[in-house]
Amino acid sequence: MLFDFANIFIFLVAGIVFILLNILISSVAQTRLFTQEKSIAYECGEEPIGDTRIKFNTRFYVIALIFLIFDVETVFLFPWAVVYREIGMLAFVEMLIFILILLVGLAYVWAKGDLEWVRKIQSVPNDNNDLESRNVSSSALEVQRQS
Repeated sequence: MLFDFANIFIFLVAGIVFILLNILISSVAQTRLFTQEKSIAYECGEEPIGDTRIKFNTRFYVIALIFLIFDVETVFLFPWAVVYREIGMLAFVEMLIFILILLVGLAYVWAKGDLEWVRKIQSVPNDNNDLESRNVSSSALEVQRQS
C-alpha cells in the first residue's frame, strides 16, 4: 500500500529539486547591472513622454470582447454538428434557441452602436440654450444676451 504512493512522492521530490536547482543556477549566473535605463518604467528603449493618464479609446476593448463572445459561442456549433443526426429534433430545437439568443445579443450590440468603429461626436449646447433649459427668467436671459 505504501509503495503505491512512493511513485507520487518521488515525482514530487524530483519536481521540487528541479525547481530549487533552477532558482539556484539563475541566481548564480545572472548579471547585476543596475543602470538608469533599468529604473525607468519601460525597458523598451523608448523615453516616456508626457502624462501617463491619457484618454484612451475603449473601442478597441469593446470590439475585441464582442468578437470573442461570438467567436467562442460559434465553437459550440461544431460538436453539435457532429452529433446532430444521433440526437435528433431535440438538438435542432436547442440549437435554434441558442442561435436565437446569439442573434438577440447581436441585435442589441448593433442597436447600441457598438459595432460602429467611428462614432458621431455629440454636439455641445451653447450657453443660451443651456440657460433656457434651466428655466431661467426671461429678464436674466435678456441681460445675458445683451452682455
